[in-house]
Amino acid sequence: MFDINEIEWINALYQIAAFFVLLLLLKKFAFGPVMGMMEKREKHVADQIATAEKNREESEKYLQEQRDAIQTAREEAKEIVENAKKSSENQAADIMQNARRESERMKENAKQEINTEKAQAISALREQVSTLSVLVASKVIEKELDEREQEKLIQETLKEVGEDL
Repeated sequence: MFDINEIEWINALYQIAAFFVLLLLLKKFAFGPVMGMMEKREKHVADQIATAEKNREESEKYLQEQRDAIQTAREEAKEIVENAKKSSENQAADIMQNARRESERMKENAKQEINTEKAQAISALREQVSTLSVLVASKVIEKELDEREQEKLIQETLKEVGEDL
């Protein structure tokens, strides 16, 4: 019948064949789906890493844009402040210059008014002096008086003229 050596070879061949059948079955039903899931998981993780990297780059880009915008806003604010300062300094200088001009104009007007009133006062005084002189002269001529009477006449005339003023 069978020899032990034959049985061992048949048994070994049977075990090898069973092992390959089991290996093929495991490959088809176990390793295949597990490897597919592992590949999907690996692809999913790689996609998430790529998305995270893309998001990080976009956020860095956005952060840089924000920093640039802030820097630009600071520069614009600084420029606005400088312009406002220059403008206020120019306005202050203009106001001071206009005030000086107005002061000079008012001073000149006052001098002109004073000179006009002075000329009018001198003119009026001359008229009064000439009127007074004529009046005194006419009174002296009317009467030839001695010195005491002339002095009395002058005083009366001065009183009359003083009342008219």
